[in-house]
Amino acid sequence: MTRRPAGPLELFAPGLFAGTTALVTGGGRGLGKVVAVGFARLGANVVLAGIEDEIEQAASEIEDLGVDCLAVKTNIREVAEVDALRDAAIARFGAVDFVINNAGGQFIANPTKISDRAWRSVVDLNLNGTWNMCSRFMTHLAERGSGAIVNVVHTGVFERGAPTFVHSGAARAGVLNLTRSLAPYLEMKNVRINAVAPGGFASGGMANAYNIDPESEEFKQWIGRTRLGLPEHIAPTIWFLCSPGGTWINGAVIVADAATMQLNQPLMDQMLDTL
Repeated sequence: MTRRPAGPLELFAPGLFAGTTALVTGGGRGLGKVVAVGFARLGANVVLAGIEDEIEQAASEIEDLGVDCLAVKTNIREVAEVDALRDAAIARFGAVDFVINNAGGQFIANPTKISDRAWRSVVDLNLNGTWNMCSRFMTHLAERGSGAIVNVVHTGVFERGAPTFVHSGAARAGVLNLTRSLAPYLEMKNVRINAVAPGGFASGGMANAYNIDPESEEFKQWIGRTRLGLPEHIAPTIWFLCSPGGTWINGAVIVADAATMQLNQPLMDQMLDTL
């Protein structure tokens, strides 16, 4: 008898994260929501940070699973809002064990047409926003002597660069360096910090980045022509890094891209032709 393929959550023991609290930025949609729901299904309390309407809807779905969830409207670029997020999470649950820095964003642009304002906005969100989260939560984790931070970047941080969104590539390369630089300090406090670098995966955010309607036939054909994954393909790596299985991994970046970095990128070439 042929056994159906296991789903991503089936790889983890039921109740793996029971008694812990996981905070996910950008937790109202896409990868962030999938990660947050997975933590909930594995027993963790969940804190969602992001856009108000999105995180409230996601929080309602998580609470339907019988898990406690706190939604806090947060712009990670604003340090006062990150301070308030930290304080609200600790007041509600007593502690935070896992911080998933998933919030970020970029847009496709010819480098010669990126305004100073757009450059600073993307760098502020992706790099400074991640630093705001790390700096506000790592002391809390260090004082408790446990926990993990996972920073979501993308494959544009490596040698090939990010030709169609140089602002995000530069900012998230900074996040990767930040991750590696903080790791030795946090390791001394039994806290891990790692990065996950997804390749392209099908989501509303990606469709918007390429100015394509996510419900359109064009987007479906695009997915069919390319090796695009789904958020469900990326999330297990994040859960693993927070699990006991990731105890000895610190300061690392794990690429989850189905080997697309090893290929020429005809779709990318097409995009460059249109810029």
